[in-house]
Amino acid sequence: MSKNLPSNSYKRNSYSSDKWQERIGQIAYRFNHQYQNQKFAVPDEVEAMPIFREWINGRLSERIVSPFWQIAQPQKNEHCLDIGCGVSFLIYPWRDWQAFFYGQEISNIAKDTLNSRGSQLNSKLFKGVELGPSHHLNYDESQFDLVIATGFSCYFPLEYWQAVLVEVKRVLKPGGHFVFDILNSEQPLAEDWAVLETYLGAEVFLETVAEWEKTIKVGGAKIVKRQLGELFELYKVRF
Repeated sequence: MSKNLPSNSYKRNSYSSDKWQERIGQIAYRFNHQYQNQKFAVPDEVEAMPIFREWINGRLSERIVSPFWQIAQPQKNEHCLDIGCGVSFLIYPWRDWQAFFYGQEISNIAKDTLNSRGSQLNSKLFKGVELGPSHHLNYDESQFDLVIATGFSCYFPLEYWQAVLVEVKRVLKPGGHFVFDILNSEQPLAEDWAVLETYLGAEVFLETVAEWEKTIKVGGAKIVKRQLGELFELYKVRF
């Protein structure tokens, strides 16, 4: 994929010396491309893969979505931060949960879409989406009861996730929980999905569960609950 990113991709001058900026920009570009319904150019052999056909028809997302609410459902009047939120507030039952929603995104397309529509859906619960990466959260210390991060940890090496854990710990209230998913490299679908995502513009890191859990422990977090899906494994941790 070209490193000459278009003007609509993530860019933040304050992070100009940040070693993660290029990777963040590539991932933002990949998802902006998808949110704008633009066609992805992939080799014929990738188009022939069953997983590509499921992805292009929209069936794959139903199989691999991480239902974070099954292990940590937001509670009434809780302040919840969804990192890499996409359009979460529009598709998940936040109104039923009656929890306050805050988001942070690297895709400006997703951010703008959610900020323009979220308040119309529920102006009381929707508190807005910030543009920024996961390792620089634009929120105050001890602000949230629950932090959620699903669908993107596999695009970064474990070193990056160590920085994310530091930031999440900072913004969580004492006793709060962090729910996120990891790509379980032992699942049958993992390698094909990694190939697909790489050709869509976002390289995937196939880390072992043991290495992930070591990273969680080093980050000062304790695993409270886990739930394995067809591709991703959900973790609920506290610091």
